[in-house]
This record gives sequence, structure tokens and C-alpha cells, in this order.
Amino acid sequence: MDNSTQSTDEIQSSLERRLQNILENVEGVGEVKVMLMTEEQQGIYRSGETEVRGVLIAAEGASDPVVVQKIQQAVMALFQIEAHKIKIMKMK
Repeated sequence: MDNSTQSTDEIQSSLERRLQNILENVEGVGEVKVMLMTEEQQGIYRSGETEVRGVLIAAEGASDPVVVQKIQQAVMALFQIEAHKIKIMKMK
């Protein structure tokens, strides 16, 4: 694994941990597991930026539609992605 791939993996893991920590401190959410789908963007003016393409979240409080909406809005704001790229499921 080269340095750029390792760096991308580290960034993704860091983002997942930070999102998990934030969400677990929101009232009603409870325990959370987060998985991000990322893609490294290359371009003339940008090199190696990590873009979040999709988010999967399992949350204890996901049976409450208000909690699901709070989680979805937070993820949309943080990663600037559309609602259909976010899946929130009830944790068993």
C-alpha cells in the first residue's frame, strides 16, 4: 500500500470516528456505528482531497423519525452530500 492510499484510509477512519463521537452526543441517538464511502479526488488544482460519496450509519435511536432526521441533516451539513447518499438504520 503506498503512502497516498494509507493517508486516504487514515483520513476516512478519522472522519468516521469524529462523526461517531459527535452523533453519540446528540440526544436520542444512542450508540452509533459509522461507515463512509470515500473517493480520492485528483485534479489540476487539487491533489489527493478525500471526498465523501456515501454514508452508512447504524444508530440505536434510529427507530425515531426525528432522530433519523437530525442525523441526516448533520451528515448533509458536514459532508455537503445529498440525502439519498445517506442510509440510517436501526442498530440491533
